[in-house]
Amino acid sequence: MSPHPASAKQYRPTMFRKTVLLPLLLLLASCSLTGHQTEPVIRTHVDTKTGGQIAQDNRATRLSVMTLNMAHGRGDSFHQLFQSTDTTRSNLHTIADLLQREAPDVVSLQEADSRSLWNGNFDHVDFLAEKGSFSQSVRGTHVDGLGLAYGTALVAKLELDNPQAVTFEPGLLPLPKGFVVSTVNWPGNECIQVDIASVHLDFLSESTRRKQATQLIATLRDRNRPVIVMGDFNTDWQQPDSAVRLIASELGLHSYQPNNESLATFPVFGERLDWILVSPGINFLSYRVVGEVVSDHLGVFSELVIDRSCPDTRL
Repeated sequence: MSPHPASAKQYRPTMFRKTVLLPLLLLLASCSLTGHQTEPVIRTHVDTKTGGQIAQDNRATRLSVMTLNMAHGRGDSFHQLFQSTDTTRSNLHTIADLLQREAPDVVSLQEADSRSLWNGNFDHVDFLAEKGSFSQSVRGTHVDGLGLAYGTALVAKLELDNPQAVTFEPGLLPLPKGFVVSTVNWPGNECIQVDIASVHLDFLSESTRRKQATQLIATLRDRNRPVIVMGDFNTDWQQPDSAVRLIASELGLHSYQPNNESLATFPVFGERLDWILVSPGINFLSYRVVGEVVSDHLGVFSELVIDRSCPDTRL
């Protein structure tokens, strides 16, 4: 695939910014970033191709979802600071092409950038929403300031209501994780509301992940709706004390074949770190790991059905 032309002003980080400013910013961030509720940013995007509508055919009562840690658009390279802005933008075009082909109704993103000094004032979430034919987006910017701005996001072809974003307290590293959650009406059963969360947990410590999971659990309980929780949990199902198992147990959620080792999403170590968890009554019609490499994580795509329906009010 040939690179796509960049459509905005180019920005190329200098070696000074990479080798001097970044460590300084991280040191300052360790003193200033704390866990807190953050104000979610919700946007409506103009989709000239489809209008952001789900096709009204025999699939209209299915909800298709996808989760992807997009790794700041760096592809599978070591770090985004060591590649050009042109390469990052080309990678984002590749991600947008993938989302268009898979055509999910809702996508959960992690390591998703807002405009910042370090990405050349280029909003990755807005770009993917518009190029991927999504009509709405909502984000939680968990790292915000000192030249950095990124976090979790949802992009959707459905209306996103009641957005809420939470930033966890930082773990051993000073760059915190968090989650964003919003409500959608189930396609074809618009009287049924479901909360969808995009979550990113700490990658160094299981105890930190469990603390973060507890905060996620409390928030979703307070919202009191059926839920779909997607994202990069940075843990697998095999450990008895894993955060993904804690979330599933406390909220009564289930996943697709949690012990299936062939569903690894982090190829470097062959681990299943990216998950889709759903409430009782929501069932997996399909579930697969997306094989195309656009990040150091592989995406996960699923079609879901719900065993409830709206009352028939026709006379």
